Amino acid sequence: MESNDQRQKERLLVSRLKNGDQSAFGEVYDAYASALFGVVSKIVRSEGEGEDVLQDALVKVWKNIHSFDEKKGTFFTWMLNIARNSAIDRLRKLQKEGKVEIQQIDFNVDIERGHQTAINTSVIGIGDLVDKLPEEHRLMVEYIYFNGYTQQEVADELDMPLGTVKTRIRAAVKSLRKVFTLLLFWI
Repeated sequence: MESNDQRQKERLLVSRLKNGDQSAFGEVYDAYASALFGVVSKIVRSEGEGEDVLQDALVKVWKNIHSFDEKKGTFFTWMLNIARNSAIDRLRKLQKEGKVEIQQIDFNVDIERGHQTAINTSVIGIGDLVDKLPEEHRLMVEYIYFNGYTQQEVADELDMPLGTVKTRIRAAVKSLRKVFTLLLFWI
């Protein structure tokens, strides 16, 4: 769990954003932009497109801050979902326009051989932590967060019920949250 101090800082930051405080938005950018950029650029596979997607995502965060509900998750997770969805939308648009080649599934997600996984998890520096998750949780994190799949796409790809995918990704995120919280206490 997050410490009370961290939660309070996050609440204050969100409150300032909801009140239109532009300096709070600058703080959000400074604190989160590089992590969000790492995720979106990996999905769109282009630094230039990644920068555009990040900008679009941050504008969405600014415009939609009133829809953030801390009861549903952390502020970072909310922003990450906006950024990830924006990246997926951009990739699909580029594919539809024929500006980017649609990858074959064995190139996009090569979990069996392991080399694609190592590259993806190292992007945001949590490769070792993800590798320590149980196999079914690790697989969900790789598909959804590192390869940009939706939960429905993972369910279809792995031929499993959508509820199972949702349960496993929720458990994986919960496990990672515990590890990150422990790390924060040691820093």
